[in-house]
Amino acid sequence: MKKLPSCLLPPASCLLALVSLTGLISPATAHTLKTDADVGATFHLEPNHNPRAGEVATVWFALTRSGGQIIPLEQCNCQLAIYQQPSTPEDSPVLQPPLKAISAEQYQGIPGAEIVFPQAGAYELELSGTPQAGAEFQPFQLKYNINVSVGKAAPEVSSAQENSNPESQVAQKTASSESAAPFPSQSVVVLLILTLVLGIGGLWFVRRNAK
Repeated sequence: MKKLPSCLLPPASCLLALVSLTGLISPATAHTLKTDADVGATFHLEPNHNPRAGEVATVWFALTRSGGQIIPLEQCNCQLAIYQQPSTPEDSPVLQPPLKAISAEQYQGIPGAEIVFPQAGAYELELSGTPQAGAEFQPFQLKYNINVSVGKAAPEVSSAQENSNPESQVAQKTASSESAAPFPSQSVVVLLILTLVLGIGGLWFVRRNAK
């Protein structure tokens, strides 16, 4: 059995290093840490940072100021924009999901959102924010690259949705009126034939009696 290499640091430092390495392979690696200005953010995406197209994914951002104080959503004028990659500065976001205050792990009232990516591919999430009145932190902008895998197909429009669509209702009425149009015409033709037959029969009867 091979021996592990001895630590060149003091015992206490070796223990801290071991804890740090353990943290690197723990589930916490699913969190992405970024900073901008004096704001740091712990970013997480469910499920397991592996979103699928057409399925709901949940994202949240644990914002902190320098010193570790949490910035709740109520203190941040935050906006989330999602761009399909590759993109240019002139491109508009494909999604701008509204942020809501959620609780995740040990964090309370942090910004979060539910996202349904339209198709598989590469995306960039851009979270920007400015302080609300009374909050003290600098404006920030954080960007995250996300790969979306193939998911279920987009749901088909149900018959109930089609019936609730005014254009669909108009089309249905038009089709119904077109399909119903021949019936009155046929009735008129039959009525004319009956009238003609009765007229001829009546005329023949009158002439016969006259003789």
